[in-house]
Amino acid sequence: MRGLVFTLVYYLLSVVYVLASLPFLILPGHTPVRTIIRSYTRAMNLNLRFVAGIRKEVRGQSNLPDGPFILAAKHQSWGDGFLVYPEVKNLAFVTGDHLEKFPLVGGILRKLGAIVIDTCGGGDRKAASLAEGMERAREEGRRVLIYPEGHLAPIGHHFRYKAGVWHMARAMNVPVIPVATNVGVFWKQQERTKTPGTAVIEFLPALDPTLPKAEFLEVLTEVVETRTADLVAEATGEPVKPAILIPDPPKGTEASPTPDDLAAFSRP
Repeated sequence: MRGLVFTLVYYLLSVVYVLASLPFLILPGHTPVRTIIRSYTRAMNLNLRFVAGIRKEVRGQSNLPDGPFILAAKHQSWGDGFLVYPEVKNLAFVTGDHLEKFPLVGGILRKLGAIVIDTCGGGDRKAASLAEGMERAREEGRRVLIYPEGHLAPIGHHFRYKAGVWHMARAMNVPVIPVATNVGVFWKQQERTKTPGTAVIEFLPALDPTLPKAEFLEVLTEVVETRTADLVAEATGEPVKPAILIPDPPKGTEASPTPDDLAAFSRP
């Protein structure tokens, strides 16, 4: 019942805030839409707290530098972006163009300054859309949220970290802040069921973007996955278990690994 009520409130809030943004989509400037969407994420935090019973604890704010930077975050849940967004001012984010299929969302993404990756145009177009978004973010001095795994990872598992975050950091010449979380313990991937508890978002010390690509990705994977495993153990009361590497699921599906088949997937 808790999950059902949360979902109903989720869609109600989404409709209300999208409608509130409509008049400002045709006007110049982006401040009103960004203010509305920031309020939307705060409202969703309240929905998580009072309906789903999921409190939020934020750690490591002192690791966030002044000026632009990149957040390289663990992605366990549809809800982790709602938890991070209100904590960082002037935040853009990287997303696939699948969100543009929803009515009016494309216009809102443009006002938010989101970096929308063309996932249908092949590797060259994907790289070009990322480069275009990075250039806009650099010109505006934005902070950028990216999920290096590219998929929602089940608890206790991780995907190969992709090199896009390294290319972004080198191109923008900004530090990378790893982000660990255990929110997936309470809201797994895209599941409707919610489990009450305290979800932690932790900003970790910055990584040097001048590291060679392979070394950077190895260090990023290690620090995010190690701290995430600690947070998951803290939430569950179980011993710390290192995350298991699994293959990326096919497009339009999410990973559902089993002990006998780490490549198993399902449709959300």
